[in-house]
Amino acid sequence: MTTTDIRPQTGRSAAVRRPSRLLRNLSSKVAMLPLIFTALVIFLGGTIWTVVYSFTKSGLLPRLSWAGLDQYERLWSSRKWIVSIENLAVYGVFSLIGTLVIGFTLAALLDRKIRGEAVFRSIFLYPFALSFIVTGLVWQWILNPELGLQHVVRGMGFESFTFDPLNNPNIVMFGLLIAGLWQGTGLIMCIMLAGLRGIDDDIWKAARVDGIGTVKTYIRIIIPMMRPVFVTSLVLIAAGIVKLYDLVVAQTSGGPGISSEVPAKYVMTAMFGGQNLGQGFAASTMMLLMVVIILIPWAYLEFGGKRRG
Repeated sequence: MTTTDIRPQTGRSAAVRRPSRLLRNLSSKVAMLPLIFTALVIFLGGTIWTVVYSFTKSGLLPRLSWAGLDQYERLWSSRKWIVSIENLAVYGVFSLIGTLVIGFTLAALLDRKIRGEAVFRSIFLYPFALSFIVTGLVWQWILNPELGLQHVVRGMGFESFTFDPLNNPNIVMFGLLIAGLWQGTGLIMCIMLAGLRGIDDDIWKAARVDGIGTVKTYIRIIIPMMRPVFVTSLVLIAAGIVKLYDLVVAQTSGGPGISSEVPAKYVMTAMFGGQNLGQGFAASTMMLLMVVIILIPWAYLEFGGKRRG
């Protein structure tokens, strides 16, 4: 046998045996077809349909009767919509900061490998398993001045103690914030804990050798290394803030008055309570714009940095 007989085949014969890029992992691509179809037809199609009909005079039923920007002008001239945006901004800022700080703090404490870590992890994560309706009802009872925390503290002898956020228009959003933090912090804690467990122990050893304190190690070394984890947590929290609805309905139903209105509740009220689909579609489009404003910086941070790297 000559050396030419055992030389690997090249050229056209090898190219024939090599599957094309389109046919690689064919079974996986076939399995993805339903998801792709759902995303294109239902999600993308529904989004386009909503945006288009936001420029119409749709009432109880959708109809292609063009109204231009009338729905948007009416939307931004509505005091109820302005209040809902303001409430969402207040809730969003405090929820974003509070969830990140509390979640990271709990994760850092659990990362010290304390005794009973699994029990504490389960306790902190358990509220996330509940629906927002259940969470809202539970905290409605806890914050009820006749049944909850105020009643218990006054029963202990502190008669002047007052804590009734859900009936105070000035601080009602902070009553909702307490319930939101209680439910959502556990998930962020687990994400942060997973990120901390991915940090090499040699980094901690090197920091101790250099005499860097624990707090400075977290601030100067660990947190910068966990940038992708923080970005992911930021997107999850922001998405939950924009679609805030169940918690408000369960705790306050938008009250007192309109002091706890949020955009998602405005959409539902306009579409089903006011039988004005055009107005609901316009509000939904503005909510979509909020999500896009969140996603563009995230996409830039997540993928732009990788391309530069």
